[in-house]
Amino acid sequence: MPTAMKENDELEAYTEAHTDPEGSYLHRLWRATNLYTVHGHMASGHLQGRLLKMLVTMIRPRHILEVGTFSGYSAICMAEGLEHGGMVHTFEINDEMEDFTRQWIEGSDVADRIDFRIGDAATEAPKLGISFDMAFIDGDKRTYVETFNAIRTCMAPHAFILADNTLWDGHVVDSHYNHDAQTLGIRRFNDFIAQDNSLEKVIVPIRDGLTLIRLK
Repeated sequence: MPTAMKENDELEAYTEAHTDPEGSYLHRLWRATNLYTVHGHMASGHLQGRLLKMLVTMIRPRHILEVGTFSGYSAICMAEGLEHGGMVHTFEINDEMEDFTRQWIEGSDVADRIDFRIGDAATEAPKLGISFDMAFIDGDKRTYVETFNAIRTCMAPHAFILADNTLWDGHVVDSHYNHDAQTLGIRRFNDFIAQDNSLEKVIVPIRDGLTLIRLK
């Protein structure tokens, strides 16, 4: 194994060992996601999952919008950080994920804090008539800008929006991916957010890049 790869693996193990555990249910979900879905690596996982829970605990949102449920891992993590009466409203556009995801969400200890729906959050979330305090974008990378603009209309003043995969495995700075639609979508989103002075923003280089955005 190359030295750099070995060091990265060791650092990841060290970081996770010094972070709160994800719990047995989430660990089983992580394993099942990787065993039974095509893109299992897309689930947030231990470290990012604990960060999402911590951010929810700090921000104390009442309503969270999630764009892209996938297997439900991140929705469960965010729901764990909610105060009484809080709700995660999560949308998954791929209806083929519904049976897998719904059983894991409904089997969790926080099922009563998660409203799981199949559909496009960009068009369906505004119809709920809810003012969201926080959002987590983790859907189609090609349309991040459009998704952001759509959900911004239903965000509360000074709300927080988190966008996942904004470093895209380093492809954002790799010229070999200049014609890749998903890479181009992420680059366009990053440039769009960076140039908007009405937003506070910071990219956290955790996992695949997580951008924290606050509406001024």
